[in-house]
Amino acid sequence: MRIVCVGGGPGGLLFSLLTKRADPHSEVTVIERDGSGDAAGLGIVLSDTALSLVREWDPRVHYALTPHLVGWTDIEVDRSGIVVRSTGHGFSGVKRAVLLNALRTEARAAGVHLDSGREITSLASLGDAELIVASDGAGSTVRALLGEHVTVTTDTRPNRFIWLGTGRVFDTFRFVFREDSHGLWRAHAYPHASNASTVIVECTEHCWRAAGMDTASLPEAAAFLSHLFADVLDGHSLEAGAGRWQRFSTTCVAPWTDGRVVLLGDAAHTAHFSVGSGTRFAMEDAVALREALAAQADLPTALTLYETERRPHVARLQRAAQASLEWFEHTERYQAFDSDRFAFSLLTRSLRVTHDDLRQRDPGLTTRIDLAVATAAGRQAGVVVPRTPTPPPMFTPFRLRELVVPNRVAVSPMCQYSAADGTVGDWHLVHLGGLAKGGAGLVIAEMTAVAENARITEGCAGLYSEGHVSAWRRVTEFVHRETPSKIGIQIGHAGRKGSTLRPWHAENKPIAEGGWPLIAPSPLPYLPGRAQVPREMTPADMDLVVADFARATARASASGFDMLEVHMAHGYLLASFISPLTNRRSDAYGGALANRLRFPLRVFDACREAWPESSPITVRISAVDWAPGGLTPAEAVEVARMLKARGCDAIAVSTGQTIPEQEPAHGRLYQTPFAEQIRLEAGIATMAVGAISSFADVNTIVAAGRADLCLLARGHLFDPYWTHHAAAAQGFPLPWPKPYRRAESYRQR
Repeated sequence: MRIVCVGGGPGGLLFSLLTKRADPHSEVTVIERDGSGDAAGLGIVLSDTALSLVREWDPRVHYALTPHLVGWTDIEVDRSGIVVRSTGHGFSGVKRAVLLNALRTEARAAGVHLDSGREITSLASLGDAELIVASDGAGSTVRALLGEHVTVTTDTRPNRFIWLGTGRVFDTFRFVFREDSHGLWRAHAYPHASNASTVIVECTEHCWRAAGMDTASLPEAAAFLSHLFADVLDGHSLEAGAGRWQRFSTTCVAPWTDGRVVLLGDAAHTAHFSVGSGTRFAMEDAVALREALAAQADLPTALTLYETERRPHVARLQRAAQASLEWFEHTERYQAFDSDRFAFSLLTRSLRVTHDDLRQRDPGLTTRIDLAVATAAGRQAGVVVPRTPTPPPMFTPFRLRELVVPNRVAVSPMCQYSAADGTVGDWHLVHLGGLAKGGAGLVIAEMTAVAENARITEGCAGLYSEGHVSAWRRVTEFVHRETPSKIGIQIGHAGRKGSTLRPWHAENKPIAEGGWPLIAPSPLPYLPGRAQVPREMTPADMDLVVADFARATARASASGFDMLEVHMAHGYLLASFISPLTNRRSDAYGGALANRLRFPLRVFDACREAWPESSPITVRISAVDWAPGGLTPAEAVEVARMLKARGCDAIAVSTGQTIPEQEPAHGRLYQTPFAEQIRLEAGIATMAVGAISSFADVNTIVAAGRADLCLLARGHLFDPYWTHHAAAAQGFPLPWPKPYRRAESYRQR
């Protein structure tokens, strides 16, 4: 096969080398825009895992790198001169040029032709190459030449950053934060040689302009930053070299292949430098492409296989990189944290590193964190938290008004669609009672309709009749009598998403006979052409709904619930007022956010008035609609602020489900960053929900201050005793219900 790689970065060189070794008869050429002797960049970071992969892929390249590696096991977080040092991490720095030279040497030895100093202006100039590998970076020329055959999505971020070099040799990876009159400056510093380090300085756009960096020359910028970070440079200065101020762009491309062309590394996908995985991922792409070509003789099939297998890995990295870059974009949020918690938040910022990971790497830091969380929790809840043993963060209490939740695990409301005319029965007693026995600190009953015409399906639970109260009281009395768990209930109105069949019959399918008319802020059906068109609500309709919520709230109190949650998420009635996608009104209830919130706030006020002052009310919102023109996270913060001002005690932060055309960024903990943003910016307690699956996740979220409670739904369906099992796995003595105490000895076997 005749192969041309455009771009002489680590990915293209490794692919060429592996391909030529596997098939000596192939003709492999690497076209490099820069001369082969040119230095490319400053230093790169490779984790111990990445280095072991390099050794596996090519022992000779690894051998060539070894004398030049500068290794460390610690990460230092230096905020205004107060340093927290975390150990057990395992990384090495090396000059990028050293890696490139090692790869070039082995590629030449294998018979790869290196064509240096050549620009590509057309695919035709590559002649009769059977395979063209575009490994020419984020600004890929080859990708641009493909034109409309690929779709490139670019998200350019707001922060400014610059790559710098220094003769100061750090002995760790050090994150440095310094604040001056212009704002907060972040530096990512690490050694890459025995006599040099790389320093990336980052700041907000406002800080950058306020300091005059927008008009400063590179030498002036380097001098300014040298002075700013003088206390950590140990007499050395920062050198800009060929660097420049930039804004990072996250690039996603689809598809990665077109005919004989395939994209690799940054040409196909980019990830923020703060996760330090760009080089590794480009090289992993190279290995995956080589393996796909070996597995499939047919080229189109092989290229499809490569993309199919690599995309999920890349998506996970880009999600982690997004969380990481957003942490650095909003570092100002965390300035109120003490030094240990600030460091813990930073170290777990990508959501890939957990409390459990750090406990194994650095037990000293996690021990301090656990003690600090327990101390703060005891103070906040007004209870004594035992210090022997110090509980993991998830097993600390949390107070909402006079309600003390014994731990941070909560059962998310999950519709069961098993009520009869709104009346709950044995299923709900066993379902909710069993979950309370499972050890969760708080169990929240499903979205319960405030009126008969507020139901989603005919099987929805209700609080629209006095007869419903005794049925619910049977459940709450069991939970209070038999378990230490607290129990709440979520009340809501389905709005335009009502009058459908139970989901196991058909998802979102309208009831053919016996349904009920729907209301909504605007006459927009949830599924155009399939769903019922709702009637636009009148002021009289609004008055009736407010009264329904108030009556349901009073009945929830009479039923014995400890907490009330008002459902303002997922495209149901109150949520559809808040979202501009579903609220098209031109009166006082539409338009600006304050107007769109007017009716939901009326409802909340009525609920707050009907609910005991000593008991908490929470609200579930969708923090983002995942669709153009929809609610944004910044607006969600404003929603939370307005609710807090009316007496809301916590926000359960969900996302989406507003319109069927949504495009959510699903993934592990994908909704947690929104809970963190609302908690820190609106100053209100939050409950995180969405793909939280392990006790390590819960411990991390609580310890890092991302949320106060963690809501698990499917995890509790799969394992109703999830919390007890999490306690056993951590050796924490969470008492089982008395009839189940023998389970404690079973776990010790």
